[in-house]
Amino acid sequence: MITVVGSTIMDIVFTTEHYPKRGDTVFGKDIRYSPGGKGANQATACAKLGVETYLIGCVGDDSFGQTMLLNLQSNNVNIDFMKTVNDARTGTAHVTVDSSAENTILVIKGANESLTVEDIHSCEEIIGKSKILLVQMEISGEVTTQAMLAAKRHGVTIILDPAPADGIHIPSLQYADIIVPNQQEAKFLTDIEVHDIPTAVEAASYLHRQYGIARSIIKMGGLGSLVYQDGAYEHIQAVSVQAVDTVGAGDCYAGALAYALADGKTLPDAAKFASIVSALKVTKYGAQDGIPSMDEVKAFCLARNLTTD
Repeated sequence: MITVVGSTIMDIVFTTEHYPKRGDTVFGKDIRYSPGGKGANQATACAKLGVETYLIGCVGDDSFGQTMLLNLQSNNVNIDFMKTVNDARTGTAHVTVDSSAENTILVIKGANESLTVEDIHSCEEIIGKSKILLVQMEISGEVTTQAMLAAKRHGVTIILDPAPADGIHIPSLQYADIIVPNQQEAKFLTDIEVHDIPTAVEAASYLHRQYGIARSIIKMGGLGSLVYQDGAYEHIQAVSVQAVDTVGAGDCYAGALAYALADGKTLPDAAKFASIVSALKVTKYGAQDGIPSMDEVKAFCLARNLTTD
């Protein structure tokens, strides 16, 4: 079982050929409303792959909140510990995707800021029964830290996705068993520009030395990822695909990693699996709608002669 503590956000996605410069107006091509939020995306990835998954978070008492909860349920995410907040709006993310499938995102947290330390205390039993606790940085850092402390008390493995960089809560880092930053987040945490394997090793070593995190995965996009464990490291090649939508790719990676570790895979093998799943996700639209099922992952691996072991 996996428990995810994190955000639930409605993505409002605009597609365009190119981003407007400051002061400019450009014509967009399309607009979509798509369930998202790092916590909800990661929980959906875990559940779609087939593991029992709980999400702890908040939505507003509005149409977006109702849509989010229904979508989570339809993807087999347990929402028993989701809270509906009467006097707050469901969080929204205003996403712009250009012709290269890269994106920029502006987040309004909304009801996500209503998740409290007391809420975490009331959920400690379910956290303690989990194999993995998966957390991010899109809700209160204090609340995230309390969830991590609850997991520590019960010997639960904690995966921290330190995203977005703007929300990183440094005091939380000491409680992470595994951290999975991308290049921008690694730069924020270490002041090291990650652009190849040696600089990724340097960043991972810094995380170990400075924060005591002995296991990390530095995600480098098309350069693949670097898996670091107690000074040893392994480079994982990226899976080449034609991307159409990178929104939620990192969340899909984190969810797939948690699934694979809960399933008993080693960290390098779990990273390879997560790379495959997130590569398949970016070939489809939607932070959650684009997340593949295990059957789709197996079919993709068969077609590409890839292995998930």
